[in-house]
Amino acid sequence: MKVAIIKYNAGNVQSVLYALQRLGIHAFVTDVHEEIKSADKVIFPGVGNALSAMEYLKNRKLDELIRSLQQPVLGICLGLQLLCERSEEGDTSCLGIFKTTVKKFDNNVFQNKNLVPVKIPHMGWNTIRNLSSPLMEGLSEESFVYFVHSYYADVCDETIASTEYINPFSAALHKNNFYGVQFHAEKSAVIGERILSNFLNNS
Repeated sequence: MKVAIIKYNAGNVQSVLYALQRLGIHAFVTDVHEEIKSADKVIFPGVGNALSAMEYLKNRKLDELIRSLQQPVLGICLGLQLLCERSEEGDTSCLGIFKTTVKKFDNNVFQNKNLVPVKIPHMGWNTIRNLSSPLMEGLSEESFVYFVHSYYADVCDETIASTEYINPFSAALHKNNFYGVQFHAEKSAVIGERILSNFLNNS
C-alpha cells in the first residue's frame, strides 16, 4: 500500500510516521503533486496556525490538489480544520470539504454562569461518542483519545464522532472519500491505532 503524508509548513509528520510504522506501513512525506495523486491513501496532518497553513497550501497549489483527490484522505487536528469551510483563526477561508465552521473555544460560557473557566487549549485525554462510519469500526462509545487544540469544528451532518469540552464539537468528520479527526490519532494509543488501521483498511 502506498501512503502519502502531505508535506507543508504545519505538518506534524514524525509522530504520524512512527504510528504508521507500528502498523507495518512505511509511508512517505511529500509535497509533489504527482506523488500525492498516485498514492493509495493520503494523510493530511497538522499543528499550528490555519491562516499561515492555508497561505502555504495556496502558494504551492496544494489546496487545489487536495480538493481534487479521489482516494481516501485523512486530516488530523489542523488537517481536519483546514478541510472545513472557514476558520475563525485569522478569519481563514479553508478547503470547504466539510460544511462546517471552525471556532475558538470561549471561556465566557463559564464566566457568564459564574463557573470556573477551564484551560484553553483543550489538552489531554477525552472521550468520543455518537460513533459512526467505517473509521470508527470496533470502537466503544466513550473511548479515550488525545487532544491538543484551541479551535474546534461545529457538530454538523458530517460528524461521525463528537466530544464535549466547554461545548459539544466534532471529534471526527466524514464526507465521501474525506475523513478528519480533531484528536491526534497517532498519539491515542490502542484506540488511535485502531482508527488509523480502519482508515488504511476500511476506507
